[in-house]
Amino acid sequence: MTKLAFLGLGTMGAPMAGWLAKAGHEVSVWNRSPARAQGFAARFPGVPVAESVEAAVAGAGVVLACVGDDPDAEEVALEAFANLDRGALYVDHTTTSPRLARELAAIADEAGIGWVDAPVSGGQAGAENGKLTVMCGGAEADVARARPLLEAYAARIVRIGEAGTGQGAKMVNQVAIAGVLQGLAEAMHLAKRSGLDTDAVLEAISQGAAGSWQMQNRWTTMAKGEFDFGFAVDWMRKDLRIVLEEARETGARLPLTALVDQFYGDVQAEGGGRLDTSSLVTRLERGAAGP
Repeated sequence: MTKLAFLGLGTMGAPMAGWLAKAGHEVSVWNRSPARAQGFAARFPGVPVAESVEAAVAGAGVVLACVGDDPDAEEVALEAFANLDRGALYVDHTTTSPRLARELAAIADEAGIGWVDAPVSGGQAGAENGKLTVMCGGAEADVARARPLLEAYAARIVRIGEAGTGQGAKMVNQVAIAGVLQGLAEAMHLAKRSGLDTDAVLEAISQGAAGSWQMQNRWTTMAKGEFDFGFAVDWMRKDLRIVLEEARETGARLPLTALVDQFYGDVQAEGGGRLDTSSLVTRLERGAAGP
């Protein structure tokens, strides 16, 4: 069995690496923060925890990564490339700009290393339950090689196209989510202001045209004011920054996305950067300035 390395043990990476270990793969892991690495080691005592990227990827045939932002993804990938043998495969689950994915894919190709940009959707719950959706960009052969590994924690794996297109699909995903969440926040706000039973409203509308994953999974917690879980506002703003940068480069017009990005900025300014993205409703409830 091919030796694996998993780089990044954050909210998403730790359960993903855990699923690989549970599936019986020989995997070593690394995380920049020793505390997270120690926490992972406590849960999976048989998995080697490396102190460096170099040590983690030594002898690995496949490396999977899930880190923070473009600079993190670039730094980790380049260090891994420098310590991998030709013929290895690098799968990047980090949500990055398509531009960076294409650049890293070109560098990997020069080194004889396969590349798949494979951002995920499904949030913390999807990672913990092994039900993520993975959007893949890369050569068909590289995606096919990665697929059996991704199946350890993914319910859906789709190759979008060549390198960078996985990240492109993730941008589209985040635009759709941002719009739905703003609509859901306003719907909840109106329901409360109108004195409606929010549970009854959910029962009435969740299976019709207004229904969505966000409504099914976030309506009840929004009504209770519970936001200490899920996909953090800080990460959504990072993703929307990438989206809006791409929009400027391509001439795409995303007025609603730009507005929701500003609304998330309001939530951050009130100290809500680590709250779930459904916390958009708090901005309405406290009467923030603007629309």
